[in-house]
Amino acid sequence: MAELTAQFDKEWSGKEMSELVDAPVSALKGVSESDAQKLKEAFNIKTIGDLGTNKYFLWAQAVVKLAE
Repeated sequence: MAELTAQFDKEWSGKEMSELVDAPVSALKGVSESDAQKLKEAFNIKTIGDLGTNKYFLWAQAVVKLAE
């Protein structure tokens, strides 16, 4: 779990998963406010939960897994 929460900015590190799911996408290390704005505009993704359940991202993950 610590390895996963380490992928978040310092402000979000150590938070519970129930809090992280509602965190803004920009809370992920390497995702800027500008990147987050583009995700919002393109896919209406505002939170980590939105990102993790977006149908396009899920379809892409399924294709990758099936191709393995």
